Amino acid sequence: MKIKQIHFFSGVVLACFIGIHLFNHFISIFGIQRHIELMDSLRKIYRHPFVEMILLVSVVVQIRSGLQLVRRKGSRNAGFFDKLHLYSGLYLAIFLVIHVSAVLVGRFYLKLDTNFYFGAAGINSFPVNLFFIPYYALAVLSFFGHLAAVHSKKMNQPILSLSPAHQAKGILILGAVVTLLLFYGLTNQFSSIELPEEYRILTGQ
Repeated sequence: MKIKQIHFFSGVVLACFIGIHLFNHFISIFGIQRHIELMDSLRKIYRHPFVEMILLVSVVVQIRSGLQLVRRKGSRNAGFFDKLHLYSGLYLAIFLVIHVSAVLVGRFYLKLDTNFYFGAAGINSFPVNLFFIPYYALAVLSFFGHLAAVHSKKMNQPILSLSPAHQAKGILILGAVVTLLLFYGLTNQFSSIELPEEYRILTGQ
């Protein structure tokens, strides 16, 4: 298979998981317990050793193949969506390395349940939230930005009279709305949450 095909298929696998993961975070709008209950149900699937191995391999393959494509393409990224494709992909690569490593350290070294509180600890604690809020926001926006860039290249016909470029812009707008909704839920309607004692180590408290 060509590098582009490998990158595309590993990307589809990750996009499916990330979409489910973001939906899980979206459910926090209806309460922390609802979020945790859904996560417990979903974990029966994505924490199965075989599925988890596929996801971890997909992360490695996606990053490695993406970097190879960047080196090959060089300076030919001229248009807006070309640049968005490049820079959103690079940010996602950095984010995935850090985020996956953090989750693995949390699970196997700190012996924490990497649930709602693990993910929300940083964005609900000052001053570390000054880093984690833009860090997570850019990750979600980059995910939708990458989807939008790919869509603008792969789609070649209008939908409801919208050109592929306008469809891609719609995906970007959707990404901004989803980002706000996720922070709304993960911060208890922008009023912050009380962290259980065991998770305060993540914020230096």
